[in-house]
Amino acid sequence: MPNIGYFEIPADDVKRAKRFYTSLFGWEIGPTAMPGAMPPSVDYQDVKCGEPVEGTLAMGGMYKRQMPMTPFTPYVVVEDYKKARAKVEKLGGKIVHEMEVEGVGPTAVIQDTEGNVIGFWQPMMKE
Repeated sequence: MPNIGYFEIPADDVKRAKRFYTSLFGWEIGPTAMPGAMPPSVDYQDVKCGEPVEGTLAMGGMYKRQMPMTPFTPYVVVEDYKKARAKVEKLGGKIVHEMEVEGVGPTAVIQDTEGNVIGFWQPMMKE
């Protein structure tokens, strides 16, 4: 069964949001381990929130909000990206954004039938 494997938290003030989540949950938050993945203005931070279990990374990201009302976005791990993508519009959803993240795999952000935003990705197989 697909599980949430990653999430992103937009923040108007990244330092303030880091203090909040670190104090509330004890999460470790610091500069991304993927330098160059985002423009410096995004101020992308990695969020470690526990030990991973099978099918998850137990982590997420936090970044400087780029658009008004950007939602908290969970990412579900899927076994077959193309199959999941094909189902989105068939079920009444919309593809909002797609990209291939180097070292991670194909990723999509979608909008469901109720206007909620969620992402999914198929992890790359390790060689």
